[in-house]
Amino acid sequence: MFWYQQPPRNGLKLIVGTSTWTHNFYEDGYSEAKFEVIRKSSNYVLMTIKNVTSKDEATYFCAASDH
Repeated sequence: MFWYQQPPRNGLKLIVGTSTWTHNFYEDGYSEAKFEVIRKSSNYVLMTIKNVTSKDEATYFCAASDH
């Protein structure tokens, strides 16, 4: 599972990825302190954005890969 952020008038930026066999991996500039990812089951994963401010304005996408 991957989460992306698309700020206004910008391209997609990968925030974090997770899988059943590895820990969450965050891209540079992103951290668990701001973007918390919790795996509730093998097919249910939740990302929470903490302490939201106007700088977090964006469209957020999640994508899954089954391989």
